[in-house]
Amino acid sequence: MSQTAAVALGALAGATVFIGLPVARMRGLPKQAQGFLNAVATGILVFLLWDILTHAASPVQAAIEQGHRGPFAAMAIIFAVGIGAGLLGLVYFNRTVFGHLRHSTAAPNPQSLALAIAVGLGLHNLSEGLAIGESAHIGAIAFTGVLAIGFALHNITEGFGIAAPMTTASKPAPWRFLGLAGLIGGGPTFIGTWIGFLASSSYFSIAFLAVAAGAILYVLNELFNLGRKISTPTTFAWGLLAGFLIAFATDLFLTVAAGA
Repeated sequence: MSQTAAVALGALAGATVFIGLPVARMRGLPKQAQGFLNAVATGILVFLLWDILTHAASPVQAAIEQGHRGPFAAMAIIFAVGIGAGLLGLVYFNRTVFGHLRHSTAAPNPQSLALAIAVGLGLHNLSEGLAIGESAHIGAIAFTGVLAIGFALHNITEGFGIAAPMTTASKPAPWRFLGLAGLIGGGPTFIGTWIGFLASSSYFSIAFLAVAAGAILYVLNELFNLGRKISTPTTFAWGLLAGFLIAFATDLFLTVAAGA
């Protein structure tokens, strides 16, 4: 498969993020419905955090099991620094840019929260693009296609995860803002595919995944804070479960298809 074809598949996989974004413009929803949508988005991100940490930690564990102390130490440091950078980077960024819009006890600003989610998912999608590019480079054409389709399906739910918090805003999210959020969330799949086709590196993959995990940790804290304010415990629990199972189902489809 040529680099152009591989990158086109990566772009297609990332573009499906935009399918879920129009949910952000929904208005007139009861507060209970807003709380449920927020909880579904939270459930999706809880699954993604678990999935990201599993993939990021796998090569670190493999290195220590095989007795490769040098690579293990380097990977472990990259893993720890990446999570710290993703988490604390968003904390300080949002305090600097959006700090005047909220107090510590107030609900997070919907647009700042959506951007934070987009950043975390974008870093995650960068690693997905690496997987597409790497498989295309070694000539695994069928597997490359399966990855692209699976990630495309997964990214639809991620687009919804970006959009859901904005349903609580007083005004509909501007289309320009949604376009920016979509590019931040989905565009890195295209970039990752291009990088993955040219060079394969476990260190790069761990770094991107760890930063994504740290960013999603920040986002989950904000979403749980918002959920306590707009949801009942029962509504939030059902939405959390629904989001987790939706994300799990799309990931399971990818896993089964890849093994077929």
